[in-house]
Amino acid sequence: MIVKQDFLYSPKGANRPLHIYLPEACLHREERFPVMYFFDGHNLFSDEDATYGKSWGLKTFLEGWGKEMIVVGIECGHDGNERLSEYLPYPADPGSWFAEYEPMGETTMDWIVKEVKPFIDRNYPTIPFRECTGIAGSSMGGLMSLYAAVRYNRWFSKAGCLSSAVGCCMGPLMQDLEACAFSPDTRIYLSWGSREAGVKDPDREDRGSRTYHCNKRIALCAEGRGAAVKLRCQVGGGHCEADWEKLVPEFMNFLWMA
Repeated sequence: MIVKQDFLYSPKGANRPLHIYLPEACLHREERFPVMYFFDGHNLFSDEDATYGKSWGLKTFLEGWGKEMIVVGIECGHDGNERLSEYLPYPADPGSWFAEYEPMGETTMDWIVKEVKPFIDRNYPTIPFRECTGIAGSSMGGLMSLYAAVRYNRWFSKAGCLSSAVGCCMGPLMQDLEACAFSPDTRIYLSWGSREAGVKDPDREDRGSRTYHCNKRIALCAEGRGAAVKLRCQVGGGHCEADWEKLVPEFMNFLWMA
């Protein structure tokens, strides 16, 4: 079952609807469930809601998966380029295409842990502890998910980071990574597509692009700080929901493996 819930993004006084998947067991059993939060929540479940007419097909996956959980998709702002600001956790590198945007990512994450998560834990049968709480997203949402794992590790033990837009702010991101100490159960999934990386032969695994080197550097550092990391080049993968959908079983099973 999908519940759509209006929700106030208090930093701007604007609505950011929540798209909430509830397992069928919620209706029949008095039981509590782990929770996975996703950025760009409108792109998760329904092609009709998705920005480009194609969702991640997450509802279909969850209904056939062996694990039951609540999924909370947090919709972004759609006015101009406000999404890029709200999902940017650091000032972007000078000269970067993102440099013109105000970095409101920390504000957004504070809102999630102080307002969204408490609301979900009050109103739905969640297991609220970090061990049972994950977060995921793609592109800027992937960057934010990685940022959440690093800076908000006391709330999130798992992060799915697909096609993460890390290249615009590697300096401050690596500073935070090198300074953090992950709880030992932290799991991070990092992926990118060979086609979006701009390699000469996108039908072969990418081991030379800047995207590869950024993700590899992050993976090595995160592993050195105590996290379990899966690094994945999606051969032929592009920067789109159709390709991210193909990775859903892999990253969900990695993040939530017993």
